[in-house]
Amino acid sequence: MTTNEDRMKRARHDRKHTSERGFVMVMTMLIVLVISSLVTAAVVVGSNHLLAHRYYERQSVLETSADAGLELARARINGDPLVYPDSGYSVLESGAPVRDGDGVVIPGVQRWLYAGPTGVTSGQYGFFGSVVSVVRDDGGGAAIRRSQINQESFAKFAYFTDIEPTNISFGGGDVIFGPVHSNSELKIYSSGATFHGDVRTAKWVQGGGYGTFAQGYEEYVAPIPMPATADLTKLQAQAAAGETSFMGDSNGLMGEATTRIEFMALDLNGDGDKTDPDEGFFRVYRSPNSDWVVGNVTTTTERVRVGKRWRTVMTTDMLTSQNCGWTDGIGVFRVAARFPPATAQAGLESATRRCYLGGSDELNGGFVQTDANGAWVPWTGDRHPGLSGRADAGFLFPLSRAYNPGFKGVIYVQGKVAISGEVRGQVTVAASDDIVLADDLVYATDPGAGTCQDIMGIFSGDKVVISDNTLNAPVSPAPGSAIRTYDDTKDEFFHGVILALDIFTVENYGTGARIEEPCEARLWGRGCIYLTGGIIQKIRGAVGTSAGTGGLKRYAYDPCAATSPPPYFPTTGHFVKGQYYHVDPTNFSVAAYYAQLTPG
Repeated sequence: MTTNEDRMKRARHDRKHTSERGFVMVMTMLIVLVISSLVTAAVVVGSNHLLAHRYYERQSVLETSADAGLELARARINGDPLVYPDSGYSVLESGAPVRDGDGVVIPGVQRWLYAGPTGVTSGQYGFFGSVVSVVRDDGGGAAIRRSQINQESFAKFAYFTDIEPTNISFGGGDVIFGPVHSNSELKIYSSGATFHGDVRTAKWVQGGGYGTFAQGYEEYVAPIPMPATADLTKLQAQAAAGETSFMGDSNGLMGEATTRIEFMALDLNGDGDKTDPDEGFFRVYRSPNSDWVVGNVTTTTERVRVGKRWRTVMTTDMLTSQNCGWTDGIGVFRVAARFPPATAQAGLESATRRCYLGGSDELNGGFVQTDANGAWVPWTGDRHPGLSGRADAGFLFPLSRAYNPGFKGVIYVQGKVAISGEVRGQVTVAASDDIVLADDLVYATDPGAGTCQDIMGIFSGDKVVISDNTLNAPVSPAPGSAIRTYDDTKDEFFHGVILALDIFTVENYGTGARIEEPCEARLWGRGCIYLTGGIIQKIRGAVGTSAGTGGLKRYAYDPCAATSPPPYFPTTGHFVKGQYYHVDPTNFSVAAYYAQLTPG
């Protein structure tokens, strides 16, 4: 018989098991919910990851396509210069389909390519531009990239020729630093040459085994056209804007001119140097007597018998020279032509002997505007206050824009011009005819310092010639007298980048002295030619011979000419890459963008 107590125990036991079953059910449901949530979260996370991955892949495609567009645009304007505009921008692609590396069209992706000049577009500091690549897809994605581009300046070359004559080669231990290019074959003698920079030729290297190439060499590259006369003519207008365009003539023989330019660096603020931005000037001298301008003396060559042999003897008229003389004991320069022959010869054989270019202050006891043979050209613009008290203050043309706001860094001469002096500033001298190096032409700042403060471009429509005058070559003052040097040094020093539409050469390089002016430790006729910069010429010209006549090359490369070329110096027309930029695609307008990148 079941008692009440038993029934109560059973009821408690049933409630306990019911409660346990309910708890298990609740826990089971909670676990199922948690697992379901985790599964759902995993699905959501996996889906988001997949979407992010797909977005990343798509954006990567757009960015890669934009980058590829930059190179395509640069190749396009290098292949067809006519598509590159003088101002504004040109459209190279407009909504064009984009292909992958296998040439397959990428669905839903289009590209726009633009090119045009940006920055300072005058050309004074080089020719700069930008190519812009815009890529969009049908989902609203976009990538925009810009690359700065600039045309290579001819000033980048240490050595450039269009034609290499058959009778001229590298050799004799020539050492060349910087980039070398020729549209002709390069020839090297068995005496050897060393090249420290890139060497490229549109043909081949003859005697390559005799050369030492620090960076190897390339043959059969694309030729680079020389600048044209039209490139030179453009500079006349730039010079006219700064009142530095001059009318000369083509009178005189090779190595002579009736117009000369003397560059001067002056310490105007008394700080002990001549390197301040406003301390560079030049003067212009004119005379109908081209021999006088460049310091020539007439030389007569005749054959005379000495014992059993005949010799060639050169006789000069230095005893009657107006350019040469000596400094006496009280510091006064005496001109040879003003004294009897015996006195003149003694003076010209003394330790204080010197020759000067026509119009030089030393020949006149100080500056005079007009002398017996010619006159200095006046400067009509503002004068630097630091010039106060100088006799030549009204004849010094400033090389800075502080006192000549219209100066574009270009001096132009219609005809021939002889140049010399000390350059402070950035300037290109251009002439329609020969440019004559009448004496040393150097920078106020050492080009080896790498500061790029001074740069000179020398752009001739014909030849650039080192004059065979009394300053650049030793001469004998009288028959039977030893050959002597009449400059401050026996060597010639030139800083600048030379560009000749004909040749760069030494006047009468095959005649004259052979051992009187050693180049370093080597016996030579006219000493060393220390040229720091570069030489670009249509036809390679000679500067000396293996017999010791002329000058001996000692050329150095100025890398500043490549990074900071002379004003308005000609370019090769080939665009190279510059800096690279990401552009925000939000509300992008190509017209507004190019307008923003171009001053004014």
